[in-house]
Amino acid sequence: MPGVMRLRVWDVEHGACAMVQHVTPTLGGDLGGRLAMIDSGDTHDWTPAEYITRTLGRYDLDYLFITNADQDHMSGLQSLWDAGINVTVMHHNPTFGPQAFEAVKRQSGPLTSDAKRYMQNLGTFTAPIQNPFNTSMGGITATMFYNSWPQFQTTNDLSLVVFIKFGPFVILFPGDLEGPGWRNQLLNPLFRAMLTEVDILIASHHGRDNGYCEEIFTYCRPRAVVMSDKAIVHDTQNMAQAYRNQVTKHYPNGVSVRSSGRNRHVLTTRRDGWIQFEVDDGGTFYIDTEYQR
Repeated sequence: MPGVMRLRVWDVEHGACAMVQHVTPTLGGDLGGRLAMIDSGDTHDWTPAEYITRTLGRYDLDYLFITNADQDHMSGLQSLWDAGINVTVMHHNPTFGPQAFEAVKRQSGPLTSDAKRYMQNLGTFTAPIQNPFNTSMGGITATMFYNSWPQFQTTNDLSLVVFIKFGPFVILFPGDLEGPGWRNQLLNPLFRAMLTEVDILIASHHGRDNGYCEEIFTYCRPRAVVMSDKAIVHDTQNMAQAYRNQVTKHYPNGVSVRSSGRNRHVLTTRRDGWIQFEVDDGGTFYIDTEYQR
């Protein structure tokens, strides 16, 4: 279909939020199709609800993917409902239901308003989907994988892993998957096949070491890695060089960032602000960042 996929990874510090839309340029400006969002993280200065309503001028979010059932991936969830946004579809790990979720989360204290909303959604987003993502996003598709509860009992290894594809271009959102969860998925030949197609890898668990799994790079050869993170405050955040080494094995020059004119192997929201990919159906993509560094 004519047009491009526009995907923006937002700067929500140690959280996660990305928006995906098929956009068709017209004489009157860009015509945006259905809107999808991967995770609903926010900050004190920016919320997805405010951006959707005030900047995009819309009150419909057609697809919401929650990759990880922790607060940093859903901190702006309740605000979507508070703003009157109609969320049509929510994708999540279907084996990790409301009872199991509540039992796990209450071990660390009372549920936040976002966690309560998420738990409610687990019981209400159960009807058949009228407009499935893969036939309703202008050629953009999503392929999802997950480990099953109760075989896995940590929210990180129960992450919903999402491959977003447009033409031959693939970007992988693995949530906060850790080593055991990665290795279990590597047993699946379909998962391994999808890894071979990845162009851009979103670093699991915001680039911390427990989200890094060297075995995946037997199959996954990303052209760049993106970290959604904040200022480094833990030694476990010092994984940029490990990811850079994996990229340079196959792409010594990494990728070119259009807005800065520089080549990069690892992009981070702490350094670059939001990071946007504009992809045509032939797989050609351009990267722009909020800060021109």
